[in-house]
Amino acid sequence: MLFPALDEEDLKALADDIKEQGLLHPVVLDRDGRVIDGRNRLKACEIAGVEPSYTTYEGDDPDGYALSANVHRRNLTKGQIAMITAKACSLSEQNGRSLGERSSRSLSEHLGVSLGTIGKANVVLQHAPDLVDPVISGATGLNEAYNVAQENKAKANSAEAQLARLRKEDPDLADRVVEGHLTLAGAWAERTERIEEDKRQRRVATRLLDEIVPPLAQARGTRTFSRYDPAFASGTPITRETIAHAMTALAEMDQVWQERVLP
Repeated sequence: MLFPALDEEDLKALADDIKEQGLLHPVVLDRDGRVIDGRNRLKACEIAGVEPSYTTYEGDDPDGYALSANVHRRNLTKGQIAMITAKACSLSEQNGRSLGERSSRSLSEHLGVSLGTIGKANVVLQHAPDLVDPVISGATGLNEAYNVAQENKAKANSAEAQLARLRKEDPDLADRVVEGHLTLAGAWAERTERIEEDKRQRRVATRLLDEIVPPLAQARGTRTFSRYDPAFASGTPITRETIAHAMTALAEMDQVWQERVLP
């Protein structure tokens, strides 16, 4: 939930108002029938025993609509708005959306919050995620959370933290740093090279197997093998010894596939 829920007293007050005046703003649904604006109003209607009215948002930016509607309706601080915006953008990216392709600048202008404030909220989101909801609820101020996030970021970037991470990823390199044979920066550079080399080898191996195994599988049950003629071989002719090695290789491949739980 992006926006803080109403406390019991405010929810009761809203229910009393709806009971007396009726529901002035209908609950807004998206095209799939999910509530995108009005959860508190819906709950207040249940308390008041009033049948809620609904409307469907027909635009192409439900996330942006919900964000804008709630921000402008509620009495929120700039810090809360910035934190809600940062969290909403993050959730939209995780779900394969992007709040209607809004840029940070357009969101800043639309919601009346500076880019710097949204930037602070993003730092909190990345480096002090446990403080995101307290900021949104108002229990913690954005500046206070930002200071904690900055401290966490500094710790994460410290030499000690980098060495601890290196020890998890490559103990051999970490030992060489401790023994004075490598600088920390040099160790990370070598670690990066090793990762890239591993990627290169995996890429080459994958392409090789993709070229060899599927055609062999396709030849199964055909006359391909009976038509093989050493006279037409483009390289060294295939022998029974070659076939034996190939069968061993396929058995080894099958074992690895089982161990890696590949399909």
